[in-house]
Amino acid sequence: METDPPASPRPVPRGGTGRPAAGRGLDGLAQVANKIRDAVESVIEGKPSVVRLALTVLLAEGHLLIEDVPGVGKTMLAKALARSVDCSVRRVQFTPDLLPSDITGVSAYNQELREFEFKPGPVFANIVVGDEINRASPKTQSALLECMEERQVTVDGTTYGLERPFMVISTQNPVEMEGTYPLPEAQRDRFTARISMGYPDPSAELEMLEVHGQSSPLDRLTPVAHAADVRDLIEVVRHQHVAQAVKQYAIDLVTATRGHPELRLGASPRATLHLVRAARAYAALDDRDYVVPDDVQDLAVPVLAHRLLPTAEAQVERRRPEQVVTDLVHRLPVPSPRK
Repeated sequence: METDPPASPRPVPRGGTGRPAAGRGLDGLAQVANKIRDAVESVIEGKPSVVRLALTVLLAEGHLLIEDVPGVGKTMLAKALARSVDCSVRRVQFTPDLLPSDITGVSAYNQELREFEFKPGPVFANIVVGDEINRASPKTQSALLECMEERQVTVDGTTYGLERPFMVISTQNPVEMEGTYPLPEAQRDRFTARISMGYPDPSAELEMLEVHGQSSPLDRLTPVAHAADVRDLIEVVRHQHVAQAVKQYAIDLVTATRGHPELRLGASPRATLHLVRAARAYAALDDRDYVVPDDVQDLAVPVLAHRLLPTAEAQVERRRPEQVVTDLVHRLPVPSPRK
């Protein structure tokens, strides 16, 4: 388990969200978001769409799952995004012997006070980086369920609130690899989006050799925003306008997955909520105060695909959930964009 930098030593009271929003508009959001994006792209070469999606999840107050083969920069992306914001960050290396209390914290007996006191775990931070989450047992994975959904942790009957912003960025290797445990459906459903890094193109890989050859660019990365700035931007995103027709389009898209013949498990109502929240953030990054159907379409695969389970027949035919979502996006009628 690694710490970078240390988190707050005590959990915050439930409901504590720091200072109120400072009334930033879209201009302020774009300015701060561009600084964070530029900082992350100074470390991650040739992946602007991946960086934008990660920033979208941050502003949507969601959680991000990064899945790909080893060595393509999953952990580097997570750490770069975390270090770009001046807030408490904790990193957890998931291993088969990790216990739930290693994540949430534990009550220990204090000899001097003669009473039990709570020792907060690494989950008490603004950004929690979980490296190779699917190498831990399902019991340990479930330790994140409550904090990801309710922004709180319950230990020995006592509930502790988590400071906002709160974001879990987890990496995982494909489940076909040795020593991995598939994430349970309830766990995957709590991640707002799943992205894959993919291999860099030759020019980006050459640039990586030049930049990473002598030292890690993470060592030179300094925070360009504060936790309070992120809280303000989240408030701006919450007030983005979503027309009734666009909301209905998101519902129709999610509903279509529930009765699809190639899927044995469709997307949940939580998926609809995450899709609309992410679309608000995606539109804000485009300097728009309203959501259009294109935003929903661009986010449909990363937000929905990891929540779907294909049928046995679809697996035999090598039909992936991403393909099913793409087909639905092309097939469903698109409403006319309105403000």
